Amino acid sequence: MSRVAAIDCGTNSIRLLIADIDRSNGSAKLTDVVREMRVVRLGQGVDATGELAPEALERTFAATADYARMIREHGAGRVRFVATSASRDARNRQVFVDGIRGLIGVEPEVISGGEEAELSFAGAASVLPVLDGQQVLVVDLGGGSTEFVLGTSDGVTAAKSVDIGCVRLTERHLRDDPPTPEQIAAAEADVDAAISLAGLDVPLERATAVVGVAGSITTITAHALRLPEYSPEAIHGTELPLEMVRGAAKDLLEMSRTERAQLPYMHPGRVDVIGAGGLVWARILERLNELSAGRIVTATASEHDILDGIALSIS
Repeated sequence: MSRVAAIDCGTNSIRLLIADIDRSNGSAKLTDVVREMRVVRLGQGVDATGELAPEALERTFAATADYARMIREHGAGRVRFVATSASRDARNRQVFVDGIRGLIGVEPEVISGGEEAELSFAGAASVLPVLDGQQVLVVDLGGGSTEFVLGTSDGVTAAKSVDIGCVRLTERHLRDDPPTPEQIAAAEADVDAAISLAGLDVPLERATAVVGVAGSITTITAHALRLPEYSPEAIHGTELPLEMVRGAAKDLLEMSRTERAQLPYMHPGRVDVIGAGGLVWARILERLNELSAGRIVTATASEHDILDGIALSIS
């Protein structure tokens, strides 16, 4: 048994998992000690400027300092810090790298979209029995990018990361509150183009099941279920009909930010971007249903994702 710490720093949030890993039975099993999430919006403005904003870096460094303290308090022996879309895209990412190294004592890894996809699949696959005998497409819908990962119980067979995410599309297109039909149409065109791009590398038509991970998808699931509060236990493993997902996504997209903020399961840091998240998720599922000739009629939400994959990768 060993105790590790994994940090996933994305475009919208930074998350910490301190966990005990048991490898005694030939496979790795995680037991959570601490699971924490802060919305820091590191990717604020990156799509437009190509740089990490000073105030976004300040928020991220403050959260990292807190995480470093938790890691020391809980005695994690090994730490892996992974950064994704916003850091990949930024010209000034060395400022980010130097700041994180100074705070937490390890080199932050700005990983490729391909590695992000594989870690997401590993995290989802570690806890979901849906993989048994299936060609499963794991969709990791982030703030700056979305990963499409096709695999089986034997591992990943194809993966592609594309630049559509809830923060990127909100900043690029969905500026009004609520967004106009023209803004929605422009965002949908971006999503459709990205799905086609992903399909060049990932045979989406082979998928027999789809699993969605990350905060946008779990929040859309919470909305579809009309939960009285955000409950990972109620969300994880929930299988929803496509029509139910489509309805929840459309509802969130058409709400005002004030209305979204009043939902009991809505994290304040997702209020302004969840509409874009819903648009992306619904368009992906609609296209998958078409490509699979109607085989995919439900979508499964997972609370376990790249963060778990990072922890499992620590040797």
